[in-house]
Amino acid sequence: MKFNLRPRPPLLFAAFALAFASFASAPARAADAVTLTVTAVAKKGSPPPIKKEDVQVFEGKERVQATDWRQGENLYLAILIDDSIDYQAASQWSDLKAFIAAQPRNAFVAVAYSRNGAAMVAQDFTQDHALAAKALRIPLGNSGAFSSPYLAVQDWLKRWPSSAGDHRSSIILISSGIDYFRGGFDPIDPDLDSTIERAQKENVNVWTVYYPGAGHVSSGYFRVFNAQANLSRLSEETGAESYYLSFDRPVTLRPYFDEIQQHLNNQYLLTFATGGGGKKGKFERVRITTEIPKVEFLTPSEVFLPPSQ
Repeated sequence: MKFNLRPRPPLLFAAFALAFASFASAPARAADAVTLTVTAVAKKGSPPPIKKEDVQVFEGKERVQATDWRQGENLYLAILIDDSIDYQAASQWSDLKAFIAAQPRNAFVAVAYSRNGAAMVAQDFTQDHALAAKALRIPLGNSGAFSSPYLAVQDWLKRWPSSAGDHRSSIILISSGIDYFRGGFDPIDPDLDSTIERAQKENVNVWTVYYPGAGHVSSGYFRVFNAQANLSRLSEETGAESYYLSFDRPVTLRPYFDEIQQHLNNQYLLTFATGGGGKKGKFERVRITTEIPKVEFLTPSEVFLPPSQ
């Protein structure tokens, strides 16, 4: 007696259809999606509300799909003050306290000081903004001259709360940009690239505010010029902005804090589909555009694509 082992065509088709439907409905793997913070900027005033259909996302030269676009409600905001800046910076703390007090309830604020190549946390992330403001003190000036703002940023990012794409993260670095720990004579700081890469991996925007360092050693033209260029690059490549007024001591920092606040109020969390970063992960240039007139976006120069799973 012979048995026909070949499946009947209708059953074969049904099995194939079921398998295809299961594959199509399967959720995307974690490595297939990346989330980054995007800041909308208008040429005048605040930008209008922006919807997902208003943006186009390009990974390298290829356009990719924006799977999610939402206003980032929760914010982790760190104030990192370089302990080597002039002690007169403390005269600006009333404006900084007002900035901290103006943060919404869903903002977690922390304060730390850059000293000896590390971030000395004076107040960890808290929703008690008055408590965070109390952590502000006079910078040490010359006695804090072994600070490196770039190593301090890296040090803090190693202990940063994992975002998992559910909140925005920003650091406001108030510094001369001079790296006394490394010497500060190189045009490009030796720790700048690794600091930028770490911030990009953690999806942290680093806003930098220049304030002169204490003592004669921090007043050299080329040293200050190079330091400001390093601060500017740190901000631009992490999707933020840098603020400075020539080489002089600013009369007030309030306009800088006001503009940073406006930027924080117009941030979105963008999730987009990606082919993944291969076995080890990789950095890739991502460009965000819109057809809304007079609106552009601040984004990191590169985004880290995690290893494919």
